[in-house]
Amino acid sequence: SLSAGLDLPGRFLFATLTLMTLIAILVFIEEAVYIYRKIPSSKRSIIIWINAAAPVISTTSCIGMWIPRSTMFTDYTAAIFFAIVIHKFLMMMIKECGGQKLLLRRFENGRFTISTGPCCCCCLCLPRVPITRQTLFWLKVGTFQFAVFRPVLIFLSIVLWSNGDYVLYNLSPKGPALWISCFMGVLTLVALWAVGIMFRKVRSVLTCKNIIPKFALYQFIVILNHLQTSIINVLATQRVIPCAPPLSSTARGSYIAQQLLIMEMFLITVISRVVYRRKYHDLDPPECTDEEAGEKKQTP
Repeated sequence: SLSAGLDLPGRFLFATLTLMTLIAILVFIEEAVYIYRKIPSSKRSIIIWINAAAPVISTTSCIGMWIPRSTMFTDYTAAIFFAIVIHKFLMMMIKECGGQKLLLRRFENGRFTISTGPCCCCCLCLPRVPITRQTLFWLKVGTFQFAVFRPVLIFLSIVLWSNGDYVLYNLSPKGPALWISCFMGVLTLVALWAVGIMFRKVRSVLTCKNIIPKFALYQFIVILNHLQTSIINVLATQRVIPCAPPLSSTARGSYIAQQLLIMEMFLITVISRVVYRRKYHDLDPPECTDEEAGEKKQTP
């Protein structure tokens, strides 16, 4: 444990960050109880999963901060959890539109704009895709594959690491780390692309449900948990972040990333409570077709 060699300011920092993690957990528990009591059962578990993302990442970062040797496992736990959250966020947008049937009815003549980030934001020539049951299915597959394959790849990484074949910062073409990282990057981009396509279509309809702040919080978690951590790890690997005995450059980079994540996820947990706590009115049902109106008139 690193805490044994800390000076007084270091211990104060550790204590403060641990307290922030505990507060984030308590805020989430209180929010989960509120959601369980007030939110319809069809949306309850999805919203709890999404709200749990920030506290879970904060908790894993706190454990990694206190026990540096557990960093690989805590990072992978947070990565697996957030892969599931990405799929849950797509499902939440569908649920907030009233479910798949009402969404298809609401946008029956609409089209998905697939020239959106992070994959195809520059490909403006791409055609717009009709909104059908099949296209909705493929969007769900886009996020679901990430929730399935990321844990499999992480399990494979741990198996190879335990055998001495997987070194996280060894990105030579002969090692498995480069290929696993590239494949995981492709899966991540596809999942984020599917969520982006759906959000671009439903954001105007779900403005009354504050979908834009909810999406912004989700994007912040993606950027901070993936991009920020990756940048710090690259800087540490290139020795831009100097070593500070007993910490090597890579260990110190991981240490800095964990401390930043604890503070950032604490803020996101508190803001999420405000955004998801508000009561929102259900959307007005989409206008029914002439045939459905005729059937309703004939029904006694």
